[in-house]
Amino acid sequence: MEQINQLGRRKTAVARVFVKEGSGNITVNGKDIAQYFTVSHLYDSIMQPLRLLGAEAKFDIKANIKGGGIKGQAEALRLGISRALVEENEENKKVLKPYSLLTRDARAVERKKPGLRKARRRTQFSKR
Repeated sequence: MEQINQLGRRKTAVARVFVKEGSGNITVNGKDIAQYFTVSHLYDSIMQPLRLLGAEAKFDIKANIKGGGIKGQAEALRLGISRALVEENEENKKVLKPYSLLTRDARAVERKKPGLRKARRRTQFSKR
């Protein structure tokens, strides 16, 4: 198996994911994944596609992530890993799809409109 490249996006975060056969090393922006994602529930959500397939120690993953916050980056990485695993073996799609791991979450911050305080929040009405 050669190296598989995939892209994952969430909000403004973009993760480029490179997957190849190996021993289970995961590197994010040159750091080990445990150093980059110190919050345990984010680490667990990233590892979810690998755990579902029982492939935690089967692939080496290298990722470059730009933009967004820590949660958006984690979810972008999870989508990139899921897509790469499906490209590696089409049978993996049946396992990952029920958990919505192949769906791009398109929700993003709505832009601020002119004349308003925020996207939809107006100024408080004053009678006098």
